[in-house]
Amino acid sequence: MAMQRTLLKSKLHRVRVSASELEYEGSCAIDELLLDAADIREYEKIEIYNVNNGERFSTYAIRGQKGSGMISVNGAAARKAAVGDILIIATYSNYNEIELTNFEPKLVYVDEKNRIKRIGAQIPAQAA
Repeated sequence: MAMQRTLLKSKLHRVRVSASELEYEGSCAIDELLLDAADIREYEKIEIYNVNNGERFSTYAIRGQKGSGMISVNGAAARKAAVGDILIIATYSNYNEIELTNFEPKLVYVDEKNRIKRIGAQIPAQAA
């Protein structure tokens, strides 16, 4: 039996919450451009890490208006993120050893308005 490993598939790095809707069915609405750039499908499970308050939670992605910069945390998750909070949104997937030979995650970096600055497969080195 081949070993499976769970690795980071994609990440939206330091996006800002643009809306927080408690009275909504649930999920996280994400600008369609960001979903496509990070290879996140609508209804795919996402993990959210709130840089401002340390909250870590999971929900699913829904498509937000293309080019809007929308990051709307909805339903019960709205209690875990306020407008202006900085989030890391990640997805993970299982890979076998053969798939890992060409593995590269999709890492999407944005500006303060959630516009794409850079897409890469490597986490940049931290300045010393």
